[in-house]
Amino acid sequence: MTALSRRQLFGLVVLTLMWGLNWPMMKLSLREMSPLHFRSLTMALGALGLWLVFRAQGLRMVPKGRREWRDVVVLGLPNVLGWHGLSIVALTQLPAGRAAILGFTMPVWTVLIAVLFYREPLTRRLIIAVAAVLTGIALLLGDELVQLGGSPTGILWMQGAAFCWALGTIWMQRAKLTLPAEALVVWMMVLSSAVLAAMAWALEPAQQWHFSAPMWISLVWAVAINYGASQVVWFRLARSLPPSTSAMSLMATPLIGILSAPLILGEWPRWQDLAAVVCVLVAISAVLLKRSAKPGADSSLR
Repeated sequence: MTALSRRQLFGLVVLTLMWGLNWPMMKLSLREMSPLHFRSLTMALGALGLWLVFRAQGLRMVPKGRREWRDVVVLGLPNVLGWHGLSIVALTQLPAGRAAILGFTMPVWTVLIAVLFYREPLTRRLIIAVAAVLTGIALLLGDELVQLGGSPTGILWMQGAAFCWALGTIWMQRAKLTLPAEALVVWMMVLSSAVLAAMAWALEPAQQWHFSAPMWISLVWAVAINYGASQVVWFRLARSLPPSTSAMSLMATPLIGILSAPLILGEWPRWQDLAAVVCVLVAISAVLLKRSAKPGADSSLR
């Protein structure tokens, strides 16, 4: 693994903490706000903040021509609308740590999709990774089925979200982009938040806007940290991080999510969760730690 500077190491640790803590913070928000209203509002405000930051850096922020607008729409469907929409619905039915574990099965599905549809070679490492992921999913699914009030459908929603993220990652890596990645992400967020707002209006009851102090804190977190600071830090790190280091960040995120949930939500992990997170860490290690994918190829938000 390439040695990191102190600044890079600090940024990576902070980024991983922000991504991991985001799962219980989102779950906290859903105690007082419906999921689609929450997602559309925070995503729209986050997009506005990112626009101002990236524009101040002198980046071109407006797509030009049909091709760049097509990239925004096509890449935004799985990377932002699919991932963020399905994951927030799943989070209403699952503990925060469990949702994080399932969401970060994405790297395995990315490689599996590449094998099935893009003629990538099937390796022993991938077979081990898929077996580990399926074992972890089976543990959580079995626990949800035996619990009174458990929600196995939440696992399906979360795997749908992970599949969207995986598919979007492959499309992002294969796209010949002319629009800066920062502008692409902002516009994907803008269009996705508009779709989610329309769905919220059609499918959810009218939102009440009288919130408790913890709720306001979680909303500020979602806008300023999840859709704001973490993205700025990521774009600064993505071009210089070695692939193995990016993989380690992905591996640590669900672990932070499951360990922080008891402190923020009072949700204590069960043994199945701890066993499943080990399975997912094994799987991510198998498919990513020695891969030579370009760092920063996945520019969507987590």
